[in-house]
Amino acid sequence: MEPYRIKVVEPLAFTTREEREAALKRVAYNPFELRADEVTIDLLSDSGTGAISADQLAAGMQGDESYAGSRSFYRWHEVVSELTGYPHILPAHQGRAAERILFSSLLRPGTSVLSNTHFDTTRANVELTGCTAYDLPCAEAKDLDSDFPFKGNIDLIALEQALENADQRPVGAVLMTITNNGGGGQPVSMDNLHRTAELCRRHNVPMILDAARFAENAWLVTQREPGYADRTPRQVAEEAFRLADGCVMSAKKDGIVHIGGFIGLKDAELAERCGGLLIATEGFTTYGGLSGRDLDMMARGLIEVTEPAYLAERADIAAHLAARIREAGVDIVEPAGLHALYVNAGRLLPHIPPHQYPGTALVCELYLRGGIRSAELGSLYLGEEDEHGNPVKTAPYELVRLALPRRVYTRSHYDHVAATLADIAKNPESVRGYRVTGQSPILRHFSIKLEPVKSGD
Repeated sequence: MEPYRIKVVEPLAFTTREEREAALKRVAYNPFELRADEVTIDLLSDSGTGAISADQLAAGMQGDESYAGSRSFYRWHEVVSELTGYPHILPAHQGRAAERILFSSLLRPGTSVLSNTHFDTTRANVELTGCTAYDLPCAEAKDLDSDFPFKGNIDLIALEQALENADQRPVGAVLMTITNNGGGGQPVSMDNLHRTAELCRRHNVPMILDAARFAENAWLVTQREPGYADRTPRQVAEEAFRLADGCVMSAKKDGIVHIGGFIGLKDAELAERCGGLLIATEGFTTYGGLSGRDLDMMARGLIEVTEPAYLAERADIAAHLAARIREAGVDIVEPAGLHALYVNAGRLLPHIPPHQYPGTALVCELYLRGGIRSAELGSLYLGEEDEHGNPVKTAPYELVRLALPRRVYTRSHYDHVAATLADIAKNPESVRGYRVTGQSPILRHFSIKLEPVKSGD
């Protein structure tokens, strides 16, 4: 059972099918544009959507809002330093701010960043510095149905080849995302992290962690990797941080807060450059765009997130939803992770071609039938078209991410999600595809405009 009891509740928004049809049409079939009060179960993201604990709320009441040198900063700094082991810690208002500051200070235009998989805003921040982001996922990640335990790993052979050819294509950094969000929420093994760190040291290239979900990765290591069953998630997390040269983190995930993030570094000179940019664009180095209460709540969240009881329940509720979805005859990326489940929309809707976005079609259908908001990770997210709308590039898989907010929904809520998917699976041919009517050149999925494909098109 859940290792907590509920003290504060918020009513859900229940709408009719007609109201949802009107809402979806109004926002040009882009779920990011829906109002929150038009959504019943919101699985769009696990970022900043968790429920804070009574202890976090109490910590926030002690927030010191001094502009510089607040007590909140020093309480927060002690917690982050003990967790990561990095001597230089800088707060930021969220992960993408931390990425922008670090990449702008670390990378030179024309270099490349190698990763197990860059997520969307990470890739955008790399490219905005004039660099190129390359994904090197392990070979096992290509089989969505296998039970290989660490599909989030980086391909070590490809990594070594890229580092050895750095005279032709200079490498600015290796970024390891734990867990691998863009790769189906799959974890990275400690063995893979150790080997990656050794390759980076040998070639004098910094290894940086994208540590947004470090605790969930650590939990899965204790459950799946030989030699780690007797370790606590906290011990595994500490080992992972100390393998790297630094990290960026969105604390809106495994900090269990609504806003916040940080940069952690071993290199004093790099930290000084980051600090200068932080002051110019985010705020002084002891608040980084955050209030004192945000820092205090983040500090407490970073302690709570590695508690075994919390992580065990998070894994259990994800497994509960995964089992219900499988019972409905719908495939997900296996094995199930913790922060999200990834539905194989391409397999569920094989009649919809990639350039008509089966993932988007499933996202819209989940909302229309069940008031459920989710996110497409397929050819809308990764694909490209020419000026006439003809497909130039499609995604290797058409997925829909059901992100699971922390400590927010119960099993009955997730049973509703599974039942809605089961209803769709009874007659998938009735679901139509979509076409693009307007888009942005950067991160188009956030602001895209779409319309349903008419019968016969």
